Amino acid sequence: TIEFTGALHATIVKQVRLKNPSNNTLAYNAILVGRDAANFSLPKGNTVTIPPGRQGVITVEFTIRFLRPAEAVLILISNKVDGIDGATMAFSLKSEVKNIEPHGMIKCRSPCYEL
Repeated sequence: TIEFTGALHATIVKQVRLKNPSNNTLAYNAILVGRDAANFSLPKGNTVTIPPGRQGVITVEFTIRFLRPAEAVLILISNKVDGIDGATMAFSLKSEVKNIEPHGMIKCRSPCYEL
């Protein structure tokens, strides 16, 4: 599970690091599915190629727009490179609002009750 926690209206960026211990190049396509998948994005693209013995990164971005928790699933599907398939992976994405900061304050006077 990858948790996106922060203030209401904050944009949170998380990175998923993928290691390739094999002697072959691996490539993955990332897709977001689920109830709130439209609220998550992949700002650096939805594909990653990982050379042998190296690491690759998928960046996931989320802007907290609602008080209720958002949920989605990040699925990484392997593309054949050099005739080799990697394992399909899935990560649960969840958000939580930790605090609410006002955009501004307005002072006003008004009678509480009138006859």
